[in-house]
Parts: sequence; C-alpha cells; structure tokens
Amino acid sequence: MKTKGLFFLLFLFCLTTLHAGTVHTVQVYSESMNRNIDTQIVTPDKEGSFPVIYLLHGYSGNYKTWLGIKPNLPELADQYGVIFVMPDGKNSWYWDSPKDPAYRYETFLSKELVTYVDTHYPTIPDRSKRAITGLSMGGHGGLWTSIRNKPVFGAGGSTSGGVDIRPFPKNWEMSHQLGAYETNKEIWDSHTVYTLVDNLKNGELAIIFDCGYADFFFDVNNALHEKLLKAGIDHDYLVRPGGHDNDYWRNAIDYQILFFVKYFNKK
Repeated sequence: MKTKGLFFLLFLFCLTTLHAGTVHTVQVYSESMNRNIDTQIVTPDKEGSFPVIYLLHGYSGNYKTWLGIKPNLPELADQYGVIFVMPDGKNSWYWDSPKDPAYRYETFLSKELVTYVDTHYPTIPDRSKRAITGLSMGGHGGLWTSIRNKPVFGAGGSTSGGVDIRPFPKNWEMSHQLGAYETNKEIWDSHTVYTLVDNLKNGELAIIFDCGYADFFFDVNNALHEKLLKAGIDHDYLVRPGGHDNDYWRNAIDYQILFFVKYFNKK
C-alpha cells in the first residue's frame, strides 16, 4: 500500500511539473533593416488565444538573455496563459537611429515583429493584450517603444532601466546611435524616456517600472517617478534592495508579469 501511495504521489508530481510552455527559436525578417533578427518565443501548452508580453534584453545581451535569467518562463507562460517574445536588439537601445540607418529597432518592434507574432502564433491582436518591458537598456526600450506606439501597446514597463540617458553620454555605445552628446544635445533630449512624459495623458498607457536601491540608474528612475507624479500620470513604481544584476531582475520580473496579467484580465 505504501508503494502504491508513493507511485500515486509521484504521478501527481509529474502532472504538476509537465505543464510548461514551448520555446521557439526563430528568425524574423526585418524589411526596414534588410536582415533576420533572432528571436525566442514562448507559447503556453494549452489551447486558445493569448496576450503577449515582449521582453527586451540589456546592453551586451541577446535574445537568449531572458531565458538565461528566468528559465521558468515556459512554466509562467502556461500558468498565466501568456506568450513571451524576446527579440535580439544588439546594442541598439531600441531606437530608429537618426545616425545609422542599419538600426531601425523601434520600427522592428512596433510593426514588423508584432505583425510576425500575430500572424504566426495564437495571439489576441489588440493593444489591450500587448505589453512590452525590459531590463536596463531594454527598460529604456520598453517605455520608449510603448509611449511612442500607444496604438500598438497598451502597457509598458522597465526594470532597472536607463530611463534618462543624458547623465551617461560616454557609456554603452549610445553615441554610435545618436552622435556625440556635446554636438547632438537636441537629439539626446528627444531620444530619452524622461522627456517623453510630455507626450502622455493619464490613462493612455498602463505603466510599471522599478529599480534597486544600489543601482546606478536609481536616481534617474526616481526622477522619472517624480515627473510622472507632477504630470498626474498614474503608474506603478517599485523600489527594493538590489543592484544592477540578474538576481534583481529574476525577482523583479515576477511583479511586472503579474501587473501585465492583471491589466490583460481587466481589459
């Protein structure tokens, strides 16, 4: 009897651990950049149509970054009934570069990639079922892309994001995309998330962002929070212990996923 009971418990354990989404590694052609972009897509292991969360990696990362940080994304896809999409953004900061026509990542994310995903996977093709976020450079990309493309994305986020790039003019190859800060200040001003708040109205976008106390981006995230408060823009802003590292992002993304899932369900 004890043996049968043990086998029954093992059977139940297998049932609870087998439910996980499927990881697809694909190349998505970008007409605007005339090349293929490596992308990982995680779909739930169930029938139906699903909302989509786009996850952007940081500087020096790639399309494999998020699954490396958060290997249980397939289980979360199944648990919440969402699709995760993780494109390779190189070190682009997810702009359409005004200096280098080979970098058209805002166009790729907001048009080409969304169209590909909606065409090839069981999505719910509506802005109210799309969110985009990311870490560090990808946090800038998540808010930059969602604020500038509100007809496409209903929610946007950032974790440890470079939400104001101007205090860091010599860092992370940003000058490759925008030109030197000293001679291109207007371009830098117009290509940072902080200044995009002026283009927002309350309720247009569901917004969440967070940062760790020990992060070098902590001050610029606080400044963005204060500017949103002054502008009367509702948003979730979370601060907690932690630095600019995988341990922080592994924990922080859980809260963002929950925020987006609640947004999807409310809409």
